[in-house]
Amino acid sequence: MSFVPKSAALVAPLLLTLAACGGGAEQTDDATAGPDSAATDTAPAPAATPTGAETPAPGASPSAMPSASPTPTPTPSATRTVAAATVPAGFAQCAACHSVEPGKNGIGPTLAGIFGDRAGVVPGFEFSDAMKSSGLTWNQATLDRYLTDPRGVVPGTKMAFGGVKDAAQRQAIINYLKTL
Repeated sequence: MSFVPKSAALVAPLLLTLAACGGGAEQTDDATAGPDSAATDTAPAPAATPTGAETPAPGASPSAMPSASPTPTPTPSATRTVAAATVPAGFAQCAACHSVEPGKNGIGPTLAGIFGDRAGVVPGFEFSDAMKSSGLTWNQATLDRYLTDPRGVVPGTKMAFGGVKDAAQRQAIINYLKTL
């Protein structure tokens, strides 16, 4: 007859469930263990064993259990989307005046969804006449020129910003704007 501590019998189904969904023992909550549990942060509780298999002695080090389902590998397109959606450091200059939340204008208009739109048409924001009549569409080339020298591209704009002189920073900002 093998001995299975009461706490192991309570925790084993939880561990098996976590293993099946990719979680590990480090994600268990000690509060779920019974009062006579000897749970530690470094050793998971022993897992339930099939009928007829030996149960490790209390205090014995359990062997590593393979996950019931492998962790899926992210697809290249998902990786690109996550990487592109990362806010670049250079965007901090933009965030001082612009929100990225749809419909939330600040000192400047929201930048959510502007890539591909005409300049000067964000609802709820009062643009300068110069911006409204600029005829610009926010695409790769236009954004690159505008972010280099806003007042040079649209003389009379209300945007009081000198521009982003570093081409790599500008490109990172444009890539981020494409994801909004």
